[in-house]
Amino acid sequence: MTADLVRLKNRADFLRVAAGRRRAVRPAFIVQGAPQPTEDASGTSVRVGFTASRKVGNAVVRNRAKRRLRAIAAEVLPQMGHPGTDYVLVARATASERPYAELLGDLEGALRQLARQTARDGSSERARTAVET
Repeated sequence: MTADLVRLKNRADFLRVAAGRRRAVRPAFIVQGAPQPTEDASGTSVRVGFTASRKVGNAVVRNRAKRRLRAIAAEVLPQMGHPGTDYVLVARATASERPYAELLGDLEGALRQLARQTARDGSSERARTAVET
């Protein structure tokens, strides 16, 4: 299954994804995920945003880290990303130095972890509503 990648650009979208509390931490980055809001959800696109704080390094290092994150996202998210989901990749200090193949493996593992968290959260919510009725 392939999905179109759309970039997140608004601060509100980044904050909403961070508030979703679904994340996977890897040595070079953190992946945060959240379902798209109902008014934005077309169901066919995967939206992704990238960020790097000044802790990562100076502007040159931050830009290199974000370029590398964009490259792995373009390669992995169309196949493994879930349509209707927003992802934010937050660069860590080692993002500009970690080997590219390891970055790819890290992103694939992080997406599997987020999918498990989503499935677990959905099943616990269904169980909770069944108990209430």
